[in-house]
Amino acid sequence: MSVVAPNRAAPAQQTRIELADVFARYADEYFSTHQATSTQLKVARAIVRCRTAALGGHREWCKRCGHKRHLYHSCRNRHCPKCQTLAKASWVENRQRELLPTPYFHNVFTLPHELNPLILASQRNRRALLDILFRAAADTLLAFGRNNLGGKAGFTMVLHTWDQQLRAHFHLHCVIAGGAIREDGTKWIPAGKNFLFPVRALSTVFRAKYLEALQQLLDKGQLDLPPPRPGELSPLQGRRRWLRRLRKNPWVVYSKPPFAGPKKLLDYLGRYTHRVAISNHRLLSCDDRQVKFSYRDRADGDRQKTRSLPAEEFLRRFLLHVLPPGFMRIRHYGFLANRAKKTCLAQCREQLQMSAPEPAEPKTAADWMLDLTGIDVRRCPHCGAPLHRDKLPPRRPPSNHPPPGHHYWDTS
Repeated sequence: MSVVAPNRAAPAQQTRIELADVFARYADEYFSTHQATSTQLKVARAIVRCRTAALGGHREWCKRCGHKRHLYHSCRNRHCPKCQTLAKASWVENRQRELLPTPYFHNVFTLPHELNPLILASQRNRRALLDILFRAAADTLLAFGRNNLGGKAGFTMVLHTWDQQLRAHFHLHCVIAGGAIREDGTKWIPAGKNFLFPVRALSTVFRAKYLEALQQLLDKGQLDLPPPRPGELSPLQGRRRWLRRLRKNPWVVYSKPPFAGPKKLLDYLGRYTHRVAISNHRLLSCDDRQVKFSYRDRADGDRQKTRSLPAEEFLRRFLLHVLPPGFMRIRHYGFLANRAKKTCLAQCREQLQMSAPEPAEPKTAADWMLDLTGIDVRRCPHCGAPLHRDKLPPRRPPSNHPPPGHHYWDTS
């Protein structure tokens, strides 16, 4: 059964492949032979329909020169590579207004790959184990802020679940202000310009906090356990042996050099916060049931390489990174936590003798496009006259389309 994305334009010249094209060609067959969660089905459906007639849109025309065009709505799904630009720009602008005149540091907290089978065993596991990843890393940084700096630290965490080849790789990118505010708000305590917290100590505390929370989940039976490995005498004995290995092995906490000023920090935030597992520009071809894409090989000096995967395996890997519904992959802590941010930032600015920024003016999507590209989408690209527009309702699949059964086209 084929999936047709209505009105997906096909220019005369060959265009680069998009993730939507991979799903449109191979997703029906994939879902007919693989189990999928309702969230994964909705993501696939959204990606295929994004910016097509299936979602509706607008017809625009120019009275002066007669130019016409159709613009279709975006799906706005956070896993879609075409729908993050405006959300990212708005988010980064809000973060820019929260910057303090202090160095900012970048730490990465990584879960060992031995945990991957347990995390991927079910949606319940994924939500629970990634939640305690945030909690363990945040509690670690807050504790070091209290003990090493004597105040409340402030930081933002961004979850990534993939590596460059779409394999499972669960880690948090943390952007940390170089200082802390005393609990009563009466003093800003600066950190060093080139050093924040010792990495080995962070790793030890992070590992202990995570495994303590993991042990509690296991003891309460709140995780779905995969089948025992061959040779394990019993699930309980196997679990204890597995936990001993996790406690014994070092965990990776990586500290990158501090950002060279707010511009570099905002460039980083723009690249990382709204990134999806693979962007369209990395896709090279989709032919003969093979998907070819580019990646950076970190083990080989970050060299740019290419790899081909069977379409079935490519879709499987991509869908690994669909997060549970409502799961927040960007979170703020300490004096940047949502509940305390207004009061704590005012205290930080007062101690740093920094004036508060002016209130931001609300922006429309057209305003953002003008800021990002320099193009005013409200005016004719040929003569510059104002464009007029009509609504285009969503276009339903034709009545003679085969019944979709259980697959994602029928997911609401």
